[in-house]
Amino acid sequence: MISKELEAKILRFYHAEKWKVGTIAKQLGIHHNTVERVLTQASSPFLKRTDRPSIVDPYMPFVLETLEEYPTLTASRLFEMIKERGYPGGPDHFRSIVARHRPRPPAEAYLRLRTLPAEQAQVDWASFGNIQFGRASRRLSAFVLVLSWSRQIFVRFFLNQRMSSFLRGHVEAFQFLDGVPRVLLYDNLKSAVLERVGDAIRFHPVLLDFAAHYRYEPRPVPVRRACEKGRVERAIRYIRGAFFAARNWTDMDDLNAQALAWCKGPAGQRRCPEDKEMTVQEACEQEKAFLLSLPDNPFPVDDKKEVSVGKTPYVRFDLNDYSVPYQLTRCTLVIMADEKTVRVLDGNKVVAEHKRSYDKGQQIEDPTHIEELIQQKRQARKHRGMDRLYYAAPSSRDLLSVTAKQGGNLGSVTAGLLRLLDRFGREELELGIAEALEKDSPHLAAVRQILDRRLHERKAPPPIAVELPEDSRVRDVTVKPHSLKTYDSIRKEDSDER
Repeated sequence: MISKELEAKILRFYHAEKWKVGTIAKQLGIHHNTVERVLTQASSPFLKRTDRPSIVDPYMPFVLETLEEYPTLTASRLFEMIKERGYPGGPDHFRSIVARHRPRPPAEAYLRLRTLPAEQAQVDWASFGNIQFGRASRRLSAFVLVLSWSRQIFVRFFLNQRMSSFLRGHVEAFQFLDGVPRVLLYDNLKSAVLERVGDAIRFHPVLLDFAAHYRYEPRPVPVRRACEKGRVERAIRYIRGAFFAARNWTDMDDLNAQALAWCKGPAGQRRCPEDKEMTVQEACEQEKAFLLSLPDNPFPVDDKKEVSVGKTPYVRFDLNDYSVPYQLTRCTLVIMADEKTVRVLDGNKVVAEHKRSYDKGQQIEDPTHIEELIQQKRQARKHRGMDRLYYAAPSSRDLLSVTAKQGGNLGSVTAGLLRLLDRFGREELELGIAEALEKDSPHLAAVRQILDRRLHERKAPPPIAVELPEDSRVRDVTVKPHSLKTYDSIRKEDSDER
């Protein structure tokens, strides 16, 4: 939209000053299409180029006839068709001609949807980008439920869109509302609808069990009828702009605590569209009286997965490995996981419980599981040392491989490298091993000599040995030091400001 004053200027420059369309657009800093639209609405015969012969004129009857029969045919396909019939022009100009002559269907009119209190709520997922957990990139998603009458919003953030998270969002929304709407309207999500052909719908069986437990009716939106779930779509746009934009948060607990406070606060204090005399929160309090009551027991919503234990006492779940007692190797177990905890069950017995990790490729261990295995197998201590070396200095893998080929004692080399790791640190050890391999001297003595030489060249004091307790939770931890280059850049910025 442009102002009436600007429209008057366009008409005056065109009729009184005889300026061309391009000149008006350039001088007023607007697009030439805007100038043409104003002149067209004023019934000004400005498009003089239509009076001149055009190379497309001989092909216009064919174009109009084809568009009448196939109104949705793309301009690119139509261009190829007239090009085969001899049209010498380019595609860009032809595309604008097709846009002017394509028949437009009449705009669809919509009825304003009215619902009774507690009759319906609308549910959907919303994506909010990715967040990084170590080496893993996790998708941040929001479960959104909106009561159709009062417009009360509930939002809960998750790191995935699994069925367990979908159901957990429902459970927490029902607890927030202290009741259940009679109908929940869904988009055609995979968590809700597995297959749909016309009016034939196959719901997800878990969702059907969940709906039966809470005694509500799941109802999918018809295909290509997004207008019927407009309340949750508008709520998602409202959440993006009014809550999530420029929001600072430390972790998922903090984000969800802020989201819950926002639902009760700013989102609940806006005017209710059904009755402008009330706020959304006041309307929701009236609506709660008509909601279905909650069942005595909530529906179980934990992740459940059957897993097999291999030769090592670990089970894989969500990109990470979790330890189990070594006696359960080669067994089939069941994992039950919520957002905080991963539990491993053998039948009905919990055999392991760990804090859940959202990183990737991590080994989450119970020290008792490892100590039991070490006591059972002496060789396990050597492999634990190798694991620590591989993580701290990846080049140690190549050095130990060469040692094995030469018939060396892997145990003594591993022990020596671990002592050098404790003395010099991971970065120096990695550089020393890499230099020894490069000089074709894959020996522990060569690595020790290189590290001493590098220490002498830096004129650094000899490293002080740190005595650590005989506890794998302490000795097997490798700390990656922070790069000091960032402080150099800060110092440079300070000197530039001076």
